[in-house]
Amino acid sequence: MGFLETINAALIDMMGPFGPLVAVGILGLFLILLTLPILMNRKEDPLDKLRKSNKSRAGLGNANTQLRQNQGSKKLEKYSNFLEPQNQEEYSNVRLKLLKAGYPSKTAVRTFHFIQLILGLGFLATGVIYAMTAGATDEQTTKSMVMTILIPGIVGYMAPRYWVNKRVSAREKEIINGFPDALDMMLVCVEAGQSLDQSIIRVAGELTHSFPALAEEFQTVSDEMKAGKDRISVLRDLSERVGVQDVSSFVTVLIQSASFGTSVSDALRVFSAEMRDKRIMTAEEKANKLPTKMTLATMMLTLPPLLLILIGPSVYGIVEMLMGS
Repeated sequence: MGFLETINAALIDMMGPFGPLVAVGILGLFLILLTLPILMNRKEDPLDKLRKSNKSRAGLGNANTQLRQNQGSKKLEKYSNFLEPQNQEEYSNVRLKLLKAGYPSKTAVRTFHFIQLILGLGFLATGVIYAMTAGATDEQTTKSMVMTILIPGIVGYMAPRYWVNKRVSAREKEIINGFPDALDMMLVCVEAGQSLDQSIIRVAGELTHSFPALAEEFQTVSDEMKAGKDRISVLRDLSERVGVQDVSSFVTVLIQSASFGTSVSDALRVFSAEMRDKRIMTAEEKANKLPTKMTLATMMLTLPPLLLILIGPSVYGIVEMLMGS
């Protein structure tokens, strides 16, 4: 006990009253950094290897397992057990989220979690250093010390997730804005005699500069069709990957047209007319909402100057009269 009391007194003398707390935080961070390489470099369980080999012989590998395979990233492969969710459903959700954000790489999931880990630990270390510096000069309460250390770590850990969500929203908005024009161009190409595959390639090339996100999705569809993948599966993957209602309706129209043998041009013409009407209705809705949104701003900016002009001279005259009397 005497030795611990001596250490406690020394820490208080060096770093203030919260020196022991800061020392414990630094020790915990050091242990985390020391444990990470051990967890990353641990050998795979032989039972897991046996299960994987049995699945490969039986041909039971599913799409989620195939997504994890990346021949060009052998350096990160040994860290996959630590950086990737082991739950297949959770892995699929993160993978789909990153696809919607425009990160189609097979290593996107582990890179995303790696960035989360690095930023979280880095900001946490920054919070510890700042707490030590502030604790040496000013007295801080325990609550403020803990908040100073934890808040940067939480911000660093959540920043990549916030960025991905913003990217998803921006891409969805871009696809929604560009899809009616893409549909009109596709209809023109089909009516000119081109096949659906050729029209998709042409539209992808035309939209490269104006709507790059939509052009990228159409280019992916074209590449998958060239690789021999079934068209219905490719279209369904497009609907799931984009996550936009208009694209899902478009995919449903094409699948039904292929299933029932109807003309693709007729289906595109009807759907294009519906999209055009929807765009007009959306513009009218925004125009009708505009007066309501402008009312409050108009009142706040117009009424005070108007009252000042109308009532100001009278108020000034009354004040002059009272001061004179």
